[in-house]
Amino acid sequence: MSLLNALRTSTTRFDEPWRHWEIEGPLSDAMVAEVAATVVPEGSRAYDGTRAADNGGGGLDAVLRCYVTPDNIEHFPALAGLIDELRSPETVALIEDMIERRVRGHNLRVEVIVDRNGFWLQPHKDIREKLMSMQLYVNVVGESEALGTDIYDAELQVVKTIPYRNNWGYMFAAGSDTWHGLERKAVRKERRSILINYVTFETGWAVPG
Repeated sequence: MSLLNALRTSTTRFDEPWRHWEIEGPLSDAMVAEVAATVVPEGSRAYDGTRAADNGGGGLDAVLRCYVTPDNIEHFPALAGLIDELRSPETVALIEDMIERRVRGHNLRVEVIVDRNGFWLQPHKDIREKLMSMQLYVNVVGESEALGTDIYDAELQVVKTIPYRNNWGYMFAAGSDTWHGLERKAVRKERRSILINYVTFETGWAVPG
């Protein structure tokens, strides 16, 4: 169980400017390879500082996103193991203890992301329906470590950048001060990652409670 082991042995907590954790080595080699090979729908994207140009309301960027669901899980044999791990009592209990928030009885959402040149994210706080956010990077093409998520203070000044290293990531529980985003940066080829959330809405992946 790669993620559980990483959370136990190679995860570092930071409290400034707000509480978050950096995670080293959360993915198996098979998971990294699968994410690196995933074909994400392509099309003309509107880079307006949001992940979906219409904030998920069904517009163009929304339909170009790649969620891992019960309907397509057969195409993701390695990530199926990650999803099982994220729903396991051991992983759930550890994450709940770390973030001091209950996720049991809610739902899991997993998305494979491929950001290309032009993409950026304005400083934002996650919606209240997201109980926990985790982003795990897959950088097998030698992109700059500077392409990681930017962490902001209350004045929206960049305090740190999570390094965009292969098989590295971070997690946090959304709060009143958890400002994060991605400054405008040059992406040479692609910025791949897995975005993981425990959420209060239905996703098809219930977390046993």
